[in-house]
Amino acid sequence: MIETNYGALAGIRVLDLTRVLAGPTCAMMLGDMGADVIKVEPPTGGDDTRGWGPPFAAGESAYFLGANRNKRSMTLNIAVPAGQKLLACLIEKADIVIDNFKLGTLAKWGFTDSWFEAHVPRVVRCSITGYGSSGPKAALPGYDFILQAESGLMSICGEPDGTPTKYGVAIVDVCTGMLACNAILAAINARHGTGRGQKVEVSLYESALHMLVNVASNVLVSGRGGARFGNGHPSIVPYTTYAAKDAMMALAIGNDSQFAKCAAVLGHPEWADDLRFATNRARVEHRRIVDDAIAAALADDTADNWLAKLKAAGVPCGRINSVAEALADPQTEARQMIEAVQHQAIGTLKLVGMPYKFSDTPASVRRPPPILGEHTEEILREELGLNAAAIAALRENKVI
Repeated sequence: MIETNYGALAGIRVLDLTRVLAGPTCAMMLGDMGADVIKVEPPTGGDDTRGWGPPFAAGESAYFLGANRNKRSMTLNIAVPAGQKLLACLIEKADIVIDNFKLGTLAKWGFTDSWFEAHVPRVVRCSITGYGSSGPKAALPGYDFILQAESGLMSICGEPDGTPTKYGVAIVDVCTGMLACNAILAAINARHGTGRGQKVEVSLYESALHMLVNVASNVLVSGRGGARFGNGHPSIVPYTTYAAKDAMMALAIGNDSQFAKCAAVLGHPEWADDLRFATNRARVEHRRIVDDAIAAALADDTADNWLAKLKAAGVPCGRINSVAEALADPQTEARQMIEAVQHQAIGTLKLVGMPYKFSDTPASVRRPPPILGEHTEEILREELGLNAAAIAALRENKVI
């Protein structure tokens, strides 16, 4: 599906040298917003996630399909001089270059900081690494699962008397990609004033620490905290999951007024005057008593009945849906969070839609996730001006 591009980043060229999730997510977001994204992949196998399955659709992995729409794919062996020469030409035509190579890889191929300064001073380059460019771990590769463990994120997930648990998706990768996109856009904005690009660094390690938010603040302020509370909240009660008669549901009581309303709906208005329950501070101190009392009350009726009553009273609550149920929710459809695009091999392909809505410069799905090398010849011919003989020679020499 190719449509007229009215996106906020129309006219911006992105060179995506990344693989797996953090970098591809960042580049996809820029593409959603209108940028022209060229994804450069190794000729043999391409992005690692192309092989991460099942499930597959017509040989394309669902994992890859989820993070690579709105891109053109070309294959290029950057490890050889001929490939590096072509990469230099591509960089010279780009506004943004994103990579997630190990520290020093681009410099090893000749693309040092001084090269960028001399040849492409207006390019905004974003380097996504495991641990950043300095410090004792700088040379190590980064893996979401390991960073969830090392950063403390895993230590605060799971039941209090259980073992540390990872999040259900590669959340550090996803958040790092989002932070990278945010930083790139800031650097592009700065370029309007300075006329120059700059280097942006984002690392999984720093992103993971940033994601600790209030938990990290608790530890820094008090020297305590960072415990596991299952589905509960370290500083707010009741703020967890409960079993109704037939299904699980979540309550998120943010203030004392909401608690009083909740208590009334549950048939216990006296709780609002109980010194153990009347304030959030007291409820945190009596967490087990509060949770047990609410659980006992909710067990008397179905989740749908409780949710209807609680929502009518203005109490934050929700059913715990499966992923399939969430994707089928009428709100998902109303907000166009499922997009359909025509894929060369698959046919009609459904993708998760865009969480950012623009009033004047809409984000859009203009291209399906590309087949490996689908646009190699198009890019070499139309962007770099190579003729058929030159392209054939590159293919013969395994450069593309």
